Formats: sequence, structure tokens, C-alpha cells
Amino acid sequence: MRIAILTSGGDAPGMNACIRAVVRTAIYKNIEVYGIYEGYEGLIDAKFEKMIESSVADIIHRGGTFLRTSRSERFMTDEGFEKAINSLKIFEIDALIVCGGDGTLKGAKKLKDAGINVIGIPCSIDNDLPYTDYTIGFMTAVETVTEAVSNIRDTTESHGRANVVEVMGRSCGDIALFSGVSSGAESIIIPEMEMNINEIAEKALMGKNRGKRHHIIIMAEGRGSAFDFARDFEKLTGIDTKVTVLGYLQRGGAPSIFDRILASEMGFKAVEEAENMNSCAIGTTDGHIRARSFDDIFDVKKEFRKDLLEILKVISI
Repeated sequence: MRIAILTSGGDAPGMNACIRAVVRTAIYKNIEVYGIYEGYEGLIDAKFEKMIESSVADIIHRGGTFLRTSRSERFMTDEGFEKAINSLKIFEIDALIVCGGDGTLKGAKKLKDAGINVIGIPCSIDNDLPYTDYTIGFMTAVETVTEAVSNIRDTTESHGRANVVEVMGRSCGDIALFSGVSSGAESIIIPEMEMNINEIAEKALMGKNRGKRHHIIIMAEGRGSAFDFARDFEKLTGIDTKVTVLGYLQRGGAPSIFDRILASEMGFKAVEEAENMNSCAIGTTDGHIRARSFDDIFDVKKEFRKDLLEILKVISI
């Protein structure tokens, strides 16, 4: 049997750990395994390389993806898609494992519908794939934001300011929510809830009146402009308010222990499903690694953690 693996879309900490698990598991099972460089672009251009044990040595702790990644517009064209399928046929690939976010897995479903055996592994710092409890890279991003907020609080406390910290999350506010709880932020602004600037301002002023010298607001990028909010907030409260945009800082860094374990489990499971010639998406449900049909995963509605939001409201008074 012969399988291949690629990483596509935005990079996420833990991708290397996942590639390592796929390669080592395949070799253990006497399955030939190829790495495809630069995602779907590399698939179109047939950038295949046979992997051996040493190909993935000393990468479990590294961020990013050594197979590199890209966003491929050519893959969405008929010509590019046909070239991608031809590459798999030329290298006689029995199963393709793809690691990435929503767009990557939609591309995987397209290949599956064309008759290719495909296994998808969710890698996204946004945690925006509803069918799985957690995506690879999410917890590392939360830890990165939490550490950054701790550093920001030191200077905010010294100057008696407020700080709006903009984090990633266009349609999903999980990074803001989880990091808000873990960093002790006073307020969060996320796509899943209405934003009430008066409520946030009241909390900040009440804190200031009892001697509190900082107010941290974590804002998901999909909720609007952090600079516009900071301007309006400062005008409303009179509190000097700064903005910190963390940007791509959230994508980098060594993966957390959680993500290394999750990536290893998902990589192992993906090879098992490839061996059984089962096209599917790997995910987590209640702490268990499970395989789900591509026909189901895009219809699942994201369940927002209202319990965490309530906890944040209570303990951030």
C-alpha cells in the first residue's frame, strides 16, 4: 500500500507532530508513505518525496510544517484539479491524508467525490470546524495569547490603562473566549454575542473606582476594528486605551503538550482509516478520536461554550 500526506491553508502548531505520527505509523505498518510539499499546489505540481523514519526526526516540538503549505487557487479550477488527480495516479497513491482547516477539508471532500480515498485531519488555530471538539493548533494559540496578555497587563497596570488585544477568529471566537478565561481578561468581544460597549465601560469604571489600574479586553478580529472600539471606549470612559494586534504571532511557536498528543493520536488514527480505505475526517468527541463521513461534517452547527462565557462574566468582576 502507498499513502501520501500534505498540509494546506494556514499553518498551525502541531502539524509537524501530525506528519511525524502519520509517517512513523505507516512505516511501522509496512506502508510506503510520501510527503507532498506546498499543499494542494504541490499536489498539482507533483512535489512528492518518499518519507523514511529519519525524514520526521526531531520535528514533534517544532511549529509550522516542514512540508510547507499554501493556499491554492489553481486547485479550484478544472485544469488544476485534474492535474492533482493525475499526480496521485502517477505515484499510485492509495490514500491521501490532508491536514488543514475548513477550506482544506472542503478540497479533500472534492477529491473524495472524484473517487480518491482521502482522510482529513483538522488543523486550525481558530477551532472553527464544528464537527470536532478541538482542532490541532488551537490550544497552542490560546497559550500564546495568554502569555502575551500577561505581559501586556504588566505595562497596562503600571500606566493605569485599558488595552484592547485583537486576536484571530473571523467567525469563531474560541481563541478570545478560552484565552479570556485563562488570562483573567475583564471583557471579551466575539462574533457569537452582541457587543455592548456601555456594559464594558461600566465594568471598567467600577473597577477603576475601587482602585483597579488595568482593564484587558480581548477582541476577535471578526467582530470589527479594535482601533475603532478603543477610540469609542476611551471617549466614553476617559480611560487611556491602547490596542495590541497579536496577528501571526498566534500561529507560531512550539506546539503545546495538548496539541502534540492530539496530533499524534489523529495521525495514528488517519493511517488506520487509510489502511481500511475509508474516506473520512478525523475529529474529537468527548475526548475520543473518531472518524466521520465527509458528507456530515459541514452540516454540523458549532456549539458555542456559553458555560465558559458565564464563568468569565462571573470571575472577571
